[in-house]
Amino acid sequence: MGAEIDTIKKFNAATNRAASSSTSLNTKKLDDDTENLSHERVPTELKKNIMQARMDKKLTQGQLAQMINEKPQIIQEYESGKAIPNQQIIVKLERALGVKLRGKK
Repeated sequence: MGAEIDTIKKFNAATNRAASSSTSLNTKKLDDDTENLSHERVPTELKKNIMQARMDKKLTQGQLAQMINEKPQIIQEYESGKAIPNQQIIVKLERALGVKLRGKK
């Protein structure tokens, strides 16, 4: 009838897998990475300085937050040491409180 046809099964044909999977190598690198990754927190000295300067001016956290156009929660986080330091907010606090909060670097 017709010509003879040979079929050959190719490795990974019709699949979404790449012939050489490098994802397992990347995954292993990520798994082996034991570096401790964490956000920088407000230093103890800075949070004490903020709290002391605010109390010296007889301000509540809410009043200070309003002065620098931030939420009261931001002031609470800075004074408790839970905030991730933001230089812009620290500069606003220094201006509002009239003191230098950061030491010389």
